[in-house]
Amino acid sequence: MKTILTAFALFMILSIDAQEFQGKAIYKTSRKSNFKISEDKNSGMDEKMQELLRKRMEKMNQKTYTLNFDKNRSTYIQEVKLDNPGAKLGASGVKILSLGGSGASDIYFKNLKENMYLNQTEIQGKRFLVKDKLPKHEWVLSSETKNIGNYTCYKASYTKEVESKKITMKDGQSKEEITKETVVTTAWYTPQIPLSNGPANYQGLPGLILEVNNGKKIIVCTEIILNTKEKIFIKAPEKGKLISQKKFDKIRKQKTDEMMEKMKGRNGLDLGNGINIKFGG
Repeated sequence: MKTILTAFALFMILSIDAQEFQGKAIYKTSRKSNFKISEDKNSGMDEKMQELLRKRMEKMNQKTYTLNFDKNRSTYIQEVKLDNPGAKLGASGVKILSLGGSGASDIYFKNLKENMYLNQTEIQGKRFLVKDKLPKHEWVLSSETKNIGNYTCYKASYTKEVESKKITMKDGQSKEEITKETVVTTAWYTPQIPLSNGPANYQGLPGLILEVNNGKKIIVCTEIILNTKEKIFIKAPEKGKLISQKKFDKIRKQKTDEMMEKMKGRNGLDLGNGINIKFGG
């Protein structure tokens, strides 16, 4: 089945190689929240309050992105919204504060032909330009299909072991636990659009990826526009300190640890209404 699909995709790519091919795909993302604070007399937050916070955090993670693409290049950019970052959570008066960059200014650029990406992003207001090779996912293709909009999609998946950090709180004290877990990422791609591309850092399949689910985050394509009358300009980002992904991850971890220590020193984060969340680890 894998050989047949790959051959079909290569045939389609060759058939469009002689003509200019471009388009855009709109993706909606959502992320599950496992926000949880142990209930005790000192927490100041009951289960109802936690549920309100959990729903608010999940809503904050519902975002819209646009993938502009041609045969070899693409940019993945978040749609900018003018939401109030300190918006109230219902009648509780509790506010969710952003402790890091919103990601709205990020640009994720891919060059499939050169097997590289550039990610223009920020850490605490400092801009970086991360350059590295495209990640290679060990996709396992399946004959299972489903329709997404007007497109017939095929299932593919890969398995990866990752580290998971869990911070629990009880009696005002925090505890950090690092474990390893196996994450299965499932994607649905369509050979009807024979581009080995997709949202974020997903690619490498014989067709455009329209849906991704790793158990925590879901990305779904809601609209596709091919060969628009107006030319789509795909330009690699240029702003920020040039750095590798490995070095960027090291800096991000260092800044996160520093922030958590500061929060711990301030006795946590005051959410108002007499509620204070302590950070540790």
